[in-house]
Amino acid sequence: MLVHGTRTSSAIWQAQVAALRHGGHPTHAIDLPGHGSRSTERFTLEGALAAIDEAVDACPQPPLLVGLSLGGYASLAYARRHEAKLAGVVLAGCSTEIKGKPLHLYRRASTHVTRWLGTGQGTWHVVTDMLAALAGYSPLRDLRRLLLPVWVVNGRRDPLRLDERRYLRALPGVRLTVVPRAGHDVNSHAPAAFNRVLLDALHELAAHVPARAHA
Repeated sequence: MLVHGTRTSSAIWQAQVAALRHGGHPTHAIDLPGHGSRSTERFTLEGALAAIDEAVDACPQPPLLVGLSLGGYASLAYARRHEAKLAGVVLAGCSTEIKGKPLHLYRRASTHVTRWLGTGQGTWHVVTDMLAALAGYSPLRDLRRLLLPVWVVNGRRDPLRLDERRYLRALPGVRLTVVPRAGHDVNSHAPAAFNRVLLDALHELAAHVPARAHA
């Protein structure tokens, strides 16, 4: 299951959906409130968690939850609350605490992604909603409490790698992949490398559980 970032939509995952389905993995990308098919709604963290929960409940097996940027933070918050419903989680482009200077970096990274993909025009209220929703949220606090397998994927040029090493210390066993020449939107800059991480994660999960996880 794939969860997009700020001011984009489920459409950013086309390369991942195609690759995963080709590999025999049922795959679903959702739209968060305020984005894509749900653009008329206002974004809240609780609304995002509800959207993820609805999609997870529709899966016949516990899925691998994959989140990019805002979707990564929402996926981590969801995993902390509903760990038993998931097989694992992949966190991309969200390796920093969102407070102080990182708030400005997040705003800049969000602008970069939407310009690159040509999406999100006229939706700056979503950024305001997102910043309000994440105010006070600590991804490191949630990460420390997880028992699930976790993969962290970042583009080497991503400005939101500030706490990457703190993430690794927070949860021993986290698998980190840093993709050369990729930026914040690592799944679009380097789809082959990103897809490889997802396929390897699914293969690893399948080796440890009777039934294969879904993305």
